[in-house]
Amino acid sequence: MKTPLCSRLCRWVATSVLLVCATVQAAPVAVPDAQDWARLTPQQQAARQAEIKLQLKLASPEERKAFRQQLRQQLEALSPSERQALIEQTRQRWQALTPEEKRRFADERREQVRAMTPAERRELLRQRREMLDKLSPKERRALREKLSTP
Repeated sequence: MKTPLCSRLCRWVATSVLLVCATVQAAPVAVPDAQDWARLTPQQQAARQAEIKLQLKLASPEERKAFRQQLRQQLEALSPSERQALIEQTRQRWQALTPEEKRRFADERREQVRAMTPAERRELLRQRREMLDKLSPKERRALREKLSTP
């Protein structure tokens, strides 16, 4: 048998949880600045990434699409030297990962793609093709060689 105090406390906790969820869901997902992101430690990046993933999971498909577009625009706005430095930092971090960590990241990405709607998958494919079209023949060849090796 619940006491009146226990009952009020349970209602207050439930209401608080709902308000927190609504606040998290209502807030638009902010795209982190690429330069600021690069200055974060891997642990800080992982924590921030988990936070963004949660926000995106709660976001509508339109909000997720807006986030991806804003992120893409931000990355395209970088100068070639800034973009190259960011790519090199990412490559170094990837190479420093253990095989288990690499496998875990690949599995997580696979699950993300599986969780997408067919329309989101088609949009992702369109975006990837668009990105590949921007590459020079030399860059495409290098990417093809890289992807063909196990």
